[in-house]
Amino acid sequence: MKQPSLPFRSDTDTTARPPSVFLALTELPRALAELSALGLVAPMLAKAPRGDGHPVLVLPGLGTTDLAMAILRQYLNRLGYAAHAWELGRNLGPKAIGDEGEKLLARLQAVHDQTGQRVSIVGWSLGGIMARQVSRRAPGLVRQVITLGAPFSGSPRATNVWRAYQALTGDRIESDAVQAQLRESAAPPPVPSTSIFSRQDGLVAWRNCLEPAGPETDNIEVHGSHCGLGVNPTVLYAIADRLAQADGDWHPFERSGLKAMIYPFAGHA
Repeated sequence: MKQPSLPFRSDTDTTARPPSVFLALTELPRALAELSALGLVAPMLAKAPRGDGHPVLVLPGLGTTDLAMAILRQYLNRLGYAAHAWELGRNLGPKAIGDEGEKLLARLQAVHDQTGQRVSIVGWSLGGIMARQVSRRAPGLVRQVITLGAPFSGSPRATNVWRAYQALTGDRIESDAVQAQLRESAAPPPVPSTSIFSRQDGLVAWRNCLEPAGPETDNIEVHGSHCGLGVNPTVLYAIADRLAQADGDWHPFERSGLKAMIYPFAGHA
C-alpha cells in the first residue's frame, strides 16, 4: 500500500510554529480521554506482540517523574519486558541527568550490567531528546530508541513550553550549550530510532518531532494529545510492536490492514 506523503520539513527548516492555543488549552481533557480509553481497548493491547525479556529504560518528560510513565512500564512488564524507571527524580534537564548526562549514562550502564543485555530506551518529550543523546554516548549499550512527542530538531520556540523549560531547568534556549545539543540531536542516532508523534500535539510542533530519512529511522503518526502520549492506546501498541523486533533485525512499522485505519502515517516523506 502506498503511504500518503506528509509535508515533512528538512532538518534546516526553522518555519515550524507552536501549536494553536486551542490545542494547548484542550491538552488535559484530551489526555484524560486517552487514559479512559485504556479500559475499552485492553483486549487489543493484550494481543500486542510479546516481549523477549530484554530491558527497557523509560524516561519521563519535562517536569515529570517516573510516576508519569508508570502505566507504560506496567504494560511493558505484562508483555514480558523488564521495564526500568530512570530513578533520577523530576526531569529538570541537566539538573537531573548531569551537565554531560553522566547520571543518565550511569543509570543506563547499571541497567545493562544488571541484565547483561542491550537496553531499549523509550523517552517522552524531553526524555526522548535525552534518549537520543545518551544513545550517542553509549551506542553499545542501546538496542533502539523510541521517542514520544520529542521535539529534537527545529527551534525550541516552536513549543508552548519553552519558557517553562527555561524556568525549570535554568537553561537558556539561546545558550551555546543548548544550541549545540539541538544540532547534535537533529541527526539520526547511531541505533534504530522511531519517533511517535501527533499532529494534534498541543505543546510542541509536530514537525520538529520527525526523524530524518535513514536506513534505521521511522516516524509513526497517532491521533492524540502531547500529555496523553504515555497512556494513549495506539501509542502503547506501537511501542510494543517496535520493541518486539529481534535484536539486530529492525524494520519499519507496518501499517497494513486495520493498522492503516488507526495510524495515519508511518515512514518518511
